[in-house]
Amino acid sequence: MINVGVIGYGYWGPNLVRNFHETSGAQMKAVCDLDPRRLSLALKRYPTLQTTTDHRELLKDPAIDVIAIATPVAAHFPLAKDALKAGKHVLLEKPLTQSTEQALRLLEEAAKRNLTVMVDHTFIYTPAVRKMKELVAGGSLGEVYYYDSTRINLGLFQSDVNVIWDLAAHDVSILDYLFEDKPCAVSATGISHVPGSPESMAYLTVFFESNLIAHMHVNWLAPVKLRRTLLGASKKMLVYDDLEPSEKIKVYDKGITLKDNVEGVHQLLIGYRSGDMWAPNLPLTEALRTEAEHLVHCLENGERPMTDGAAGLRVVQILEAATRSVRLQGQPVELDARRKAA
Repeated sequence: MINVGVIGYGYWGPNLVRNFHETSGAQMKAVCDLDPRRLSLALKRYPTLQTTTDHRELLKDPAIDVIAIATPVAAHFPLAKDALKAGKHVLLEKPLTQSTEQALRLLEEAAKRNLTVMVDHTFIYTPAVRKMKELVAGGSLGEVYYYDSTRINLGLFQSDVNVIWDLAAHDVSILDYLFEDKPCAVSATGISHVPGSPESMAYLTVFFESNLIAHMHVNWLAPVKLRRTLLGASKKMLVYDDLEPSEKIKVYDKGITLKDNVEGVHQLLIGYRSGDMWAPNLPLTEALRTEAEHLVHCLENGERPMTDGAAGLRVVQILEAATRSVRLQGQPVELDARRKAA
């Protein structure tokens, strides 16, 4: 049995507590939050939980195996470092840390103590994204040309991170999961429309060592909520709409064909192909439940999670490079060589 303690019972913490409480092989032991009112809510729903406003009580409890951290990102590094030093495995809400340097230090600490660091890149555990991975890896789409995502809504404005670290983190983690190709540079532009707050809208372009290119539009100041991704490829094309209640993925047998012009060797003829649309049947399993089960399985069997600390590091490096590019008004920023080797 894997015993879990959760630090942070605000926006995301209740979802973690609920899913670990209902996951076979896991047992929710304790919850920590600085606000006693939130702890009262937790106790009403889970009367057997231990609650505290001091996270050190969770670290000192020898019965707790995993500390799940659902706090603002500024607290991720000190809390995770203390948890690792106390001999606990760690699950961190995205993004892993505020910087590459912090992420590297956490990974070194975990490796030294033979402990697991896992990042809550929730979309990796959705049936839709896992189906996308199956289609990309199986080659049924052909060579993927581009990843184009729109992730916009009205709010939630945050004071500690900009919209890139909040919303683009999802797409960057999906990119890391879907493709073996390694990103080599990032270009980003963004702006804040609320005085004194971080960027509320941004455009990111991620360049790869191959011909693949990824573009992301993220925005906290949009009149509608959109969560739509296009994958363009040589054989088929794919639309992923996370807000669709049923057909979240649609695969289109559409594209172009290139043929030599017999009348001119240096000229190509472009033909257009338009075939059927296919919507694969996807299970309705909650992503966070799949993630909780995956963590329990990995800890019981000594395996590395799909979204381990190394994956979190790669995402942080891209977010960090994107933020630097914004400061340089869109100038491409090459990724650290450590990211390519990770």
